[in-house]
Amino acid sequence: MAKNKDIEFMNLALAAATKGVESGQTPFGACIVKNDKVISCCHNRVWASTDITAHAEIVAIREACENLDSIDLSGCVIYSTTEPCPMCFTAIHWAKIDKIIYGASIEDAKSFGFAELIISNREMKYIGKSKIEIVSGCLKDDNLRLFSIWKNRDNSRAY
Repeated sequence: MAKNKDIEFMNLALAAATKGVESGQTPFGACIVKNDKVISCCHNRVWASTDITAHAEIVAIREACENLDSIDLSGCVIYSTTEPCPMCFTAIHWAKIDKIIYGASIEDAKSFGFAELIISNREMKYIGKSKIEIVSGCLKDDNLRLFSIWKNRDNSRAY
């Protein structure tokens, strides 16, 4: 069961993702927190930047590194509306983020038309011997609802 602070920070990630959807982006958001303080909270910017790597987690990591003036995000937690893809998981690992808390799964994103590689964060953690703590399913239904809202928009485009 999610803790109140986890719900609060996941709701911030969901709000960022909703803002992204409203501006023609995809339904992904990420919030990075350290010592219960928000360091960055961003949505996916792939279409806006024509940068396939501009996933919410990557954008949030870039902003957090800038805000902390460091590439070491030890002590941070990332709240992601969807399980990070392999690229994002790797960036999270390299940034030394301690914990991932996510809502919807990679399989959920794929079911909405995204070209996901079906490699779970738990598999990557195991294979790479990563120390990242992983918590799944935080506000999953809310995250899935956002996928449905996005899918029903005239300008929804997956990649």
